[in-house]
Amino acid sequence: MKFDVITLFPQMIEQACSHSIIARGIDSGVISVNTINPRDYTKDKHKKVDDTPFGGGAGMVLMCQPYFDAFDALEKDEDSEVILLSPQGEVFNQKLSFELSMKKHIVLVCGHYEGFDERIKQYTKAREVSIGDYVLTGGELPALCMIDSISRNIDGFLGKIDSANFDSFSDGLLEYPQYTKPRVYNGLPVPEILLSGNHMAISQWRRKQQLIVTYKKRKDLFDNFRKNCNNKEDLKLLNEVIKEIKE
Repeated sequence: MKFDVITLFPQMIEQACSHSIIARGIDSGVISVNTINPRDYTKDKHKKVDDTPFGGGAGMVLMCQPYFDAFDALEKDEDSEVILLSPQGEVFNQKLSFELSMKKHIVLVCGHYEGFDERIKQYTKAREVSIGDYVLTGGELPALCMIDSISRNIDGFLGKIDSANFDSFSDGLLEYPQYTKPRVYNGLPVPEILLSGNHMAISQWRRKQQLIVTYKKRKDLFDNFRKNCNNKEDLKLLNEVIKEIKE
């Protein structure tokens, strides 16, 4: 997976990607993250990349020329996906994260100020994506969120792909509770089932806990899962959870 990030602040991307699991993914060759600064392509002697909006109004708007030329400098193919980070876009979620992880090349275009000249969206044929219903100063943090989330779905990035398979939202439910040593701390014990060695029982307990946690914290996700569930074991657990909680 190759990520190209068009950004006015490449250091934000480069520094974040030089740590932790993302850095390990880059070092191992599973992903690559490259930055392209539109200021390097502007024809303005002062490196200007924005101007006042036609029709008046507050703020500055990112200009076509630097972004067109930065975009054209990238090596792309028919499978390249161009994402423009925008509060007007479709909301990023685990389903979209998994969908994008099937791509070989993703271009992330980060905005700033009052936004892009509309022709940048038209020229790049970008898919607009938002990470939530709120406004940020720029697109760099959303770009990093997407790089992290998408990469987790790529085989070899986490070492064991199962690590991603049981993450929250991977199947529409939140993750089950996790515990580690010691067995008892400050009077709080680890559930006995996890110490039993009975892997089938542990698996069933974890699945039920996923349903309980999701019901309590994200009833919308629970209801959607219940509506679309056709697995007999899950249906049985769903009924148990609903009955226990109502009691």
